[in-house]
Amino acid sequence: MNAPDPSSSDGSRPRKPSLIITIGMAGAGKSTFVQRINSYLHAQNHERPPYILNLDPAVAHVPFEPNIDIRDTVNYKEVMKQYNLGPNGGILTALNLFTTKLDQVLDLMEKRADGVDHIILDTPGQIEIFTWSASGAIITDAVASTFPTVVAYIIDTPRTTAPATFMSNMLYACSIMYKTKLPFVLVFNKTDVESHDFALEWMQDFEAFQTALASHSGSRDAEGEPTYMNSLMNSMSLVLDEFYKHLKAVGVSSLTGDGIKEFFDAVEESRETYEKEYLPELSRARAARDKSLQEAKEDSMNKFMKDFTLDRSRQPQVPDEKWESDEEIEEDDEDLDVNIIDRSEEPWPGQYIDVTRMRRDEERINWPRPG
Repeated sequence: MNAPDPSSSDGSRPRKPSLIITIGMAGAGKSTFVQRINSYLHAQNHERPPYILNLDPAVAHVPFEPNIDIRDTVNYKEVMKQYNLGPNGGILTALNLFTTKLDQVLDLMEKRADGVDHIILDTPGQIEIFTWSASGAIITDAVASTFPTVVAYIIDTPRTTAPATFMSNMLYACSIMYKTKLPFVLVFNKTDVESHDFALEWMQDFEAFQTALASHSGSRDAEGEPTYMNSLMNSMSLVLDEFYKHLKAVGVSSLTGDGIKEFFDAVEESRETYEKEYLPELSRARAARDKSLQEAKEDSMNKFMKDFTLDRSRQPQVPDEKWESDEEIEEDDEDLDVNIIDRSEEPWPGQYIDVTRMRRDEERINWPRPG
């Protein structure tokens, strides 16, 4: 695959990098997939490497060197200790703390946008922590409003051969797609172990899935009648038949690299969908939000001025308040600590690391206890 032209089609402004959010169940191979597409993009154009963000605070090591790593900002173990949380609660709280610095992250990404063609987000293995949390929604909406964004849903192909597991994955993919409203690519990973042809057949041929479901063990009860789960999956497959028509699906092997070119072809097609469908909807939503905020602001200001005039008429001796100027407020903001680290701004020994190397212990951070 040739690297995209960094200029836009009209040549008037640089082409924004495509942003890929990798989401998937634990063990589906998200981090290994990110390492593989990172390697592929380096081989295609080493002068414009991808910009990578690791959003998993609990991972011990990753098979790639991220430009921005949540572990440089939040100490996951200290968060668990300080807030008396379990593993999932610690990950969620760490992600929430990181999101408070999201404006700095976006600034760093925009600063590097002219020099990269792809930005990749590797999300936590606990899929529900990112997809259904407030911080995950904030991150997704923020990056999608700034860069052409595609969601890559990673599926563990060998563990999806059973019709029930396949249906569960498709339902989860459907829910994520309609929640984010972003272009969506199904990535059937580990095709070196199990081909994804059966999944494509089930998605394209309703009767093929019905046949596989009927032949699967446990589809009928002792009296030979279809079980409740069998009937439910039959009904759900009918509902999802329309959903499949709007999906792009590719099979890849993160181990061998097979299918990676087809994946980026799907990403490029999804980018066009983003520009044609998502951006206009985003513009309409922004216009409606701005109008609503302006009306609320004017209403609040009118009420304030009415109350202020009434108070001044009752207490004319009260001196005028001295308000801080915008310049003073900006100077105060500039004094805030910046603790988001962009590793690409410092020398580091190569893009790839030994995956067996354990990460150095991070500096201990004492987070304030709530209340």
